[in-house]
Amino acid sequence: MTAVDPGATAGAVQSDGSNGRARWPLYGVAAGLLGGIATLFADPRTGVTETDRVDASILGDISRGAAHLGLVAGFITVALLLVLAAAWRRQVEPRVPGSTAAHVVSGALTASAAGLTYGYGWKGALAIYLPAGMNGKSFGDEGLFVYFMLNDFGGYIGWLGVVVAAGAIAWMSLRERTVSRWIGVLSLLPVLAVTVFAGATGLPGFQGVVGPVWLLIAFTGLAAGRSTIVR
Repeated sequence: MTAVDPGATAGAVQSDGSNGRARWPLYGVAAGLLGGIATLFADPRTGVTETDRVDASILGDISRGAAHLGLVAGFITVALLLVLAAAWRRQVEPRVPGSTAAHVVSGALTASAAGLTYGYGWKGALAIYLPAGMNGKSFGDEGLFVYFMLNDFGGYIGWLGVVVAAGAIAWMSLRERTVSRWIGVLSLLPVLAVTVFAGATGLPGFQGVVGPVWLLIAFTGLAAGRSTIVR
């Protein structure tokens, strides 16, 4: 990841905002907001009674409505991540052609979109196979319990790519100086949090907690701020 002269290509890409501020980071803001709803709020496990050993007896406590909402909000999130990745390639990468980190961001966002397609798809599958769903008689309790377990971390694991993107943006900020310093410091937090939790406990999904929050705050900062990559 090499430092670049941001002024060399600053004129290569025009701002997409009429007042001189870039609008494309708003895709990231929307993805963070809807991703938080799809992952944290629309969790079909929320109403499940906690027990020492979870089995199929908890199926009656699962919220089909939450699973359905998770699918809809989640698929919109996936679409927004893909649009954000495309906007980043168009608006940012030509400005910093020598930055490997800048290219990592778009690839990492695309990777998250791919993983989250499955995670949110399992929410939808649970919604249609629960008793009140469209195909409510297709599976017995054992089959439904499999989909319940897939939802345990399904909507969380796929956010890893977003955390990788956070690490790349931190590099662009703190090493290459093309992103505001406070965004770089902020971007280190999800990377450190996920690394510590995964390394210390084996927890595979903490990125689903911190990823949407980082996306929302960091891209709000890019939209409202004066980082080199959005001037």
